[in-house]
Amino acid sequence: MTTIPFEARRFQSTAAYYTRYRVPYPDELIERIAERGGLAPGERLLDLGCGPGQLGIAFARLARAAVTGLDPEPEMLEVAHADAAAAGVDVTFVKGSSYDLDSRFAPLKMTVMGRSFHWMDRLATLTALDEITVADGCVVLFGDRHISSTPDWRQAVSTLAETFAPERNADRERRKAPDWIEHESILLRSPFNDLERISVVRERKLGLDDIVGRAFSTSVTSPQALGERTAAFDAELRHSLLKLSPEGTFAEVVEIGGLIARRS
Repeated sequence: MTTIPFEARRFQSTAAYYTRYRVPYPDELIERIAERGGLAPGERLLDLGCGPGQLGIAFARLARAAVTGLDPEPEMLEVAHADAAAAGVDVTFVKGSSYDLDSRFAPLKMTVMGRSFHWMDRLATLTALDEITVADGCVVLFGDRHISSTPDWRQAVSTLAETFAPERNADRERRKAPDWIEHESILLRSPFNDLERISVVRERKLGLDDIVGRAFSTSVTSPQALGERTAAFDAELRHSLLKLSPEGTFAEVVEIGGLIARRS
């Protein structure tokens, strides 16, 4: 089974772009997940691989959960602290990773992960969560699925990623390899094998800065990964995008969802 090697500082240069340019999690989705997962005010929630804490902050704000965010990247946690303060919610942020799960975080009612599960030893993570999650608790994997992009700006980003960051791009391609096991199959092998998906579909309008910022928010084409090639990548991407849309306007349709995993 393919496991992507753990690299604690992989996202150190993406924090400034992550919250602003990644596909956001709509409030109504957070509220539906909280209700369906039986999350009551004051119950403990772990935002695992929290990054800048969008999910944890949202659950603290909308569901009044007692939230802890765990992430190995200090720059991400710095942004998370600032964003939680701006949102007026109390969230505890801890430096660490899925390899640090222990009784400190118990008893958990819900663990949420936003586009982070694929960076972990997935079965080991679920085994550790099983030991610190209450009997009626759950794990929720959040993510987004591309439906369409107009014009097809995603292909322009992918083509340049192959040229400017071939090693990082190869890491991403591992999730398309024949031996990559999808999250759903991993969950079905785990104690959290009762699965339910809740999602919403949204159309989003984007400009040049939005697409360049999205590229910089990923580990593949982050400023850290690109290094001294960052400015050249930025210029080449903008040039490619303007050839697709001289007005610099784009759209995407995305499905944003949460996969709830309970014990059967």
